[in-house]
Amino acid sequence: LTGGALLAAAAYLLHELLAIRKEEELDSKDAIILHQFSRPRNGVPSLSPFCLKMETYLRMADLPYQNYFDGKLSPQGKMPWIEYNHKKVSGTEFIIDFLEEKLGVNLNKHLGPHERAVSRAVTKMVEEHLYWTLAYCQWVENLHETQKMVSLFGPFSDLLKWIFCHLTKGIVKREMYGHGIGRFSEEEMYTLMEKDMRTLAGLLGDKKYIMGSTVSTVDATVFGHLAQAMWTLPGTRPERLIKGELINLAMYCERIRRKFWPEWHHDDDNTLYESEESSEASKTYSPLQDFSFYSRTETFDEEGNSISQTPDTDYTGHSLFDSDVDMDEYRDHEQCK
Repeated sequence: LTGGALLAAAAYLLHELLAIRKEEELDSKDAIILHQFSRPRNGVPSLSPFCLKMETYLRMADLPYQNYFDGKLSPQGKMPWIEYNHKKVSGTEFIIDFLEEKLGVNLNKHLGPHERAVSRAVTKMVEEHLYWTLAYCQWVENLHETQKMVSLFGPFSDLLKWIFCHLTKGIVKREMYGHGIGRFSEEEMYTLMEKDMRTLAGLLGDKKYIMGSTVSTVDATVFGHLAQAMWTLPGTRPERLIKGELINLAMYCERIRRKFWPEWHHDDDNTLYESEESSEASKTYSPLQDFSFYSRTETFDEEGNSISQTPDTDYTGHSLFDSDVDMDEYRDHEQCK
């Protein structure tokens, strides 16, 4: 493992030197700079549930932001993280708390005390339990498919992707064992995953969003994770479950994608997941393009009517570790960069 890590670090640094490009100076004065991993190749915004959660939250809260796909981890060794007025904040929960305090946004203002408690309980179930079973499926069982999605460029990209994915597989398995869930058999882990997904399906029912007719913070969390099952795990048990028996979760994911990610088009779009609310305008997409600033002030209104939008993609980053997992072993490497 140590030899593999050293080889990966050497290959990665060589790739960085070959692919070096002039970057614009970051200015976080009165602007939200979102640091996250680079976009994968399959058109999905992120293979990281936490990065997708954070970016979706910013869109739900209608907060303009600028993406920075440099692959640099936060001082705590986490991803994603933000800079705002030169203040660095990492961990999605702390980022949201920070933005609520500084900018006065609050997606949960319509929730009562009981609903807030339920919302937090659901968030922790998804982030501390369901996340690990999806990570296992992504980086262990379905690694060959994940490797195709990882976005790395350069003369050694295939080698780098192979090294990166297999190192990540080892990290995920070790972290899962430390968590405890990784000590069970694969079948037992998938049993736990199914229980979590069925719980979400039962909680959602026929509602528009998890807590009712209005979007709240928990929806960013749930969507960030379920989107992985919908669009990044082809042929796996999570995908079969969400697109089969738990069809209300698939419709929920489509509903959020169409409203807050109008430029995100997927080859597997299927009218089976559309609700009666879906307008013809909401079915018109433009692909993710090479821009790094986004404001959803011009996207879709509450009725789903198309206005206009600014895409926000930049393929400049090279790392793709899972979000909100401590990566201490990579901190020194990032400092060397």
